[in-house]
Amino acid sequence: MSRFLIQGRRAVSGSYEVAGNKNAVLPMIAASLLTSEPVTLSNVPDILDVETMLSVAKGFGTRISRDRAAKTVTLVTPRLKSVKILPETAAKIRTSFLFAGPLLARAGRASLPPPGGDAIGHRRLDTHFAGFRALGAKAVASKKTLRFSGSLKGARILLDEASVTATENILMASVLAPGRTEIYNAACEPHICDLAGMLNAMGAKITGVGTNRIAVEGVEVLKGCEARVGCDYIEAGSYIAAAAVTGGELVLKGIDPEPFEVLAGAFSRFGVTWSIDPDERTLRYSPRRKLKMKYDLGDAIPSLSDGTWPAFPSDLMSILIVLATQARGTCLFFEKMFESRLYFVDHLRQMGARIVQCDPHRVVVTGPAQLSGCTVTSPDIRAGIALVIAALAAKGESVIQNAETVDRGYVDVEHSLSALGANITRC
Repeated sequence: MSRFLIQGRRAVSGSYEVAGNKNAVLPMIAASLLTSEPVTLSNVPDILDVETMLSVAKGFGTRISRDRAAKTVTLVTPRLKSVKILPETAAKIRTSFLFAGPLLARAGRASLPPPGGDAIGHRRLDTHFAGFRALGAKAVASKKTLRFSGSLKGARILLDEASVTATENILMASVLAPGRTEIYNAACEPHICDLAGMLNAMGAKITGVGTNRIAVEGVEVLKGCEARVGCDYIEAGSYIAAAAVTGGELVLKGIDPEPFEVLAGAFSRFGVTWSIDPDERTLRYSPRRKLKMKYDLGDAIPSLSDGTWPAFPSDLMSILIVLATQARGTCLFFEKMFESRLYFVDHLRQMGARIVQCDPHRVVVTGPAQLSGCTVTSPDIRAGIALVIAALAAKGESVIQNAETVDRGYVDVEHSLSALGANITRC
């Protein structure tokens, strides 16, 4: 288990090329199983979760060719040699469950252990099961194994929640199912658009992507394709916050402008604004004033809550809480998605943050607070990078234990931040 050593109070400034979206590339890797022809993905981030997902794909007989310098991965699965995932592999990454849809579509069966991943709260699989059953599959669950089998056909499906992974799984299962499938109350996140774009390039017939009603006309076979992974706006938001709390200036390259329309409102509440050049695909952040919370009408204390897209994404909630510790004013944060995501604020309080935790879903933050370096432990990807950002703003040295959690979603963090002026090393 490695750890980050961080000397705070160094401005994070410079230029950074935003990586490919972790939440897009993982389902795209799973979708490559839907064809026997080669699929080439570009703008693939070099992160631990990609390594794990590729390892899972190899277990099904996928041949993989990867060029890290070019950020490309080519996957080809001429035939499936297995429809099972080993428990020790599934325990490492929750998105291993995204292979269920492609396996069911191509082989008519799948056997998977319950997925692992970050311990940020209960994440139900019921929506996946209901969707597969609506398509005609038999689904059986035990404590150790989840089994799916049967021939699929198009169906009208109303999701009981706008689950991202359920939308992705059902979408992948339906593209080879005869007839028309309609997925209502579908999730609308940009990474679902990336997945659907890849599937259409493979010959699928999907419409309505980016809305809450997706329609699929089943086809008999899918072909190989080339597909680009969109930018990781969660990583981008994390680096913007790091620059903001340290007084730095930042230029982000390789962005897709659309997701930042959703992020702009939340960041601006704390005095963080940016400009975007859509032609150059760059975002520029320059601090124009001290960080200060924008109160609601009547000078009411503002609140920030997350939700399904285009609401503010839960993956940035931890990062915005750190930003709030350095902004003048008070804000209520309401985490609606996961009941354990906010427990990391105990570490921020240890560093000197002024935070009251009302319950598992709500915290009140008052800033600015003088943070001081100390030793803390990263519990998950997003809390981990939030603690790194807090350490960058803190006085003195901080130690972030369990650094591998950050590696799951961020590319070469210590070298990337060091290149931007931070004093961070790994040991």
